[in-house]
Amino acid sequence: MDTTVDTPGLVVVGASLAGLRAVQSARRSGYEGPITLVGAEAHLPYDRPPLSKAYLGDQGEPDYFVTEEELADLNVTLRLGQTATGLDTSRKLVLLGDERLPYARLIIATGAHPRTLPSLPILPGVVTLRTLDDAQDLRTRLTPDTNVVVIGAGFIGAEIASSASGRGANVTVLEAAPVPLVRAVGDVVGAAISTLHARHGVRMVCEARIVGLVGETHVTGVTLDTGETIPADVVVVGIGAAPATEWLRESGLELHERDGGIVCDEFLRTSDEDVFAAGDAVHWPNGALDATMRLENWTNAADQGTRAGANAVAPREQQRPYETVPYFWSDWYGHRIQFVGGAADADDVVFASGEPEGDQFVALFRRGERVIGVATLNEPRKIMKFRRLISKRGTWEDAQELLGSFAAAPDTSVPAI
Repeated sequence: MDTTVDTPGLVVVGASLAGLRAVQSARRSGYEGPITLVGAEAHLPYDRPPLSKAYLGDQGEPDYFVTEEELADLNVTLRLGQTATGLDTSRKLVLLGDERLPYARLIIATGAHPRTLPSLPILPGVVTLRTLDDAQDLRTRLTPDTNVVVIGAGFIGAEIASSASGRGANVTVLEAAPVPLVRAVGDVVGAAISTLHARHGVRMVCEARIVGLVGETHVTGVTLDTGETIPADVVVVGIGAAPATEWLRESGLELHERDGGIVCDEFLRTSDEDVFAAGDAVHWPNGALDATMRLENWTNAADQGTRAGANAVAPREQQRPYETVPYFWSDWYGHRIQFVGGAADADDVVFASGEPEGDQFVALFRRGERVIGVATLNEPRKIMKFRRLISKRGTWEDAQELLGSFAAAPDTSVPAI
């Protein structure tokens, strides 16, 4: 049965941080028409980063961004637990199974889903972490003396390892690359912050090649090509995320040839002028760094959703480009790691203060005479000043002056955990 709802307006697919910010921004911009927010999960929009940190460490409850009453005050029709299965741009319809949801303008904020290892068998005890339901399941599995193997030493994998270790589990992290986090922070800083694992009793194996899982009714181990079998009661696959865009493959929207992400212009418009996108799935030309990029972090999802919501309800001549100096953070073993800017194509990386294996440092990434990125460990009051410097296209000399100002007024802050 094909059911079509008759009232077009603004439809936001993805009840995520980006999707929620888009809804709120559209209303702040003066849009008074119908808004429908569609989400595949049954939950209200919630904060994802704590899932692998405080929540997984058994601290607190899920942090919901908004209540149903607050959404009702915004006059938003909420469609939770419904998955978008297709998009007909010629008729301006979002397909929700047999239902057809019309739109005048559409914002896609479906984010990304965790990558899996198709070569490995599906066994109970092998899990991923992306949603609140995933976190609730994993939290029940992490008990003292549990043997946990985390596949992937990226930020999510490292946060899970930290949380599991904090709950008394025996943790091993397996990483396929020689150095973790190269794409995010480069090899020099990636190697430096990865020393935190061993310093907190977690074993990390780089250049690990997994040849199989042990177990019949439940996973009991992970076998490497060296012949070693690592005991495992739980295996967490944390090898990154892929844009959740399968439902768009027949839509006619331009998708990125490498990862299937949504190709947008600087205004976050897709190849269809009535369809916008925001969040983890979006490739767009970022004028702040003169580069086309796709970002998977909280700050970008919030800010990009806000800009997409405003642009989607504005006349074309009033739409504004979205530019940002990327910023993300991660918490491991009681330490805060922060990064602003970009690491790609840096000519040089210099530890301007602190040591690579210390508990506090500032590392600068330089391209020519311009500072393009800064990584810090346990320097929470400095990072945003560097973000402003990068946004102003600050030079290496500017960065040295900023560092000098810190030396004149020492930072006595403690890391924000």
